[in-house]
Amino acid sequence: MTRTGGCRCGAIRYTLDAEPLATRLCWCRDCQYWALGNAAVNIMVPRAAVTVSGTPRAWESQARSGNRMRRSFCAGCGTQLFSESSGNPLNMVIRVGTLDDATGIAPTAVIWTRSAPAWAHIDPALQAFPGQPG
Repeated sequence: MTRTGGCRCGAIRYTLDAEPLATRLCWCRDCQYWALGNAAVNIMVPRAAVTVSGTPRAWESQARSGNRMRRSFCAGCGTQLFSESSGNPLNMVIRVGTLDDATGIAPTAVIWTRSAPAWAHIDPALQAFPGQPG
């Protein structure tokens, strides 16, 4: 199935030509920044299956895992779009909120639960990991 998405202002668009490998809620501190205090809802996809039009800006940092992270966003409207890890060069993360149609996308796991605030609801029906799954 082909999916499309992009930023809020439309300057960055993408096409995804593969099904997600995983759909996760992430409570790492970095994702809490990007999701304004909540967990980020992400799909992991093969990098080769994503075509991007427009030029996102990027910010790089070192994650708690020790991997270098590259997070891409629209310079115009600020929409967070993608994350890429040096520890997983074949795959990338797309923020679910940027999909034009997220029908059929539902989290199956929640990661970095040890970083979640005390008020966070961790759905007991989802597989949970205190940190980054192996």
